[in-house]
Amino acid sequence: MSLSLLGVGSARAVMIDEIQVYTDDINAPGQFGLELHVNTTLQGRSVPDFPGEITPEHGLRLTPEFSYGLSRAFEAGLYLPGERTSDGHYLLAGTKVRLKWLPVQPDAKVGGWFFGLNGELSYLPERFDQTQWGFELRTMLGCRGAGWLLAANPVLGWGLSGPGRSGRPEAEMQVKAAWEVARGISIGPEYYADFGPLGRALPSREQDHSLYAACDIDLKPWVFNVGLGRGLSGSADKWTLKFIFEIPW
Repeated sequence: MSLSLLGVGSARAVMIDEIQVYTDDINAPGQFGLELHVNTTLQGRSVPDFPGEITPEHGLRLTPEFSYGLSRAFEAGLYLPGERTSDGHYLLAGTKVRLKWLPVQPDAKVGGWFFGLNGELSYLPERFDQTQWGFELRTMLGCRGAGWLLAANPVLGWGLSGPGRSGRPEAEMQVKAAWEVARGISIGPEYYADFGPLGRALPSREQDHSLYAACDIDLKPWVFNVGLGRGLSGSADKWTLKFIFEIPW
């Protein structure tokens, strides 16, 4: 929703290319994967934070994510963000590469705890992000049981260039809970928060907090996530709709 420093609207202006809480999903060794992340801001910020910025309101973001299982615990990924702006222009929005490490995985039948890290290097054009180059370190932890899931992603994000360059990372937290209500269908909340620089949190009115009502459908080959988000703070976009589609190979 994935959400990351380069995901859900943060304390600094960035593109909303991925709205997702990372769980225990990982490709098997040698397995390719393709997901399409789609989201649109139904009501949100329409005034640029800097000259030339593309604002989120009424924009449609489409980001294919390619992934490949390197081993049981390692997975590589590539994102190619794009956007249809509110005035109808189609734009490419840079690239992101990631490496996921998931050494603790739940049992496929009985569930259990999971833990891992995801590192992501990104480049976005200046009209999407003044910082342009960024790095994110995401912790993935949680537990899966019979018909339920709890997951949390503490996230640290560094600006590597431009006005946002800093040795002090931005701190975020993302949380997901889901309960199975029918075979292959789960519902539950997803919460995304951006607090600002680590150890120097922004005033509460300037932080970004959003709550999503989400539904996960796993009826192979049809696998997708859909959510409607409501901003809980003045800095958050008021309404956002998101989809994540798993595309069979």
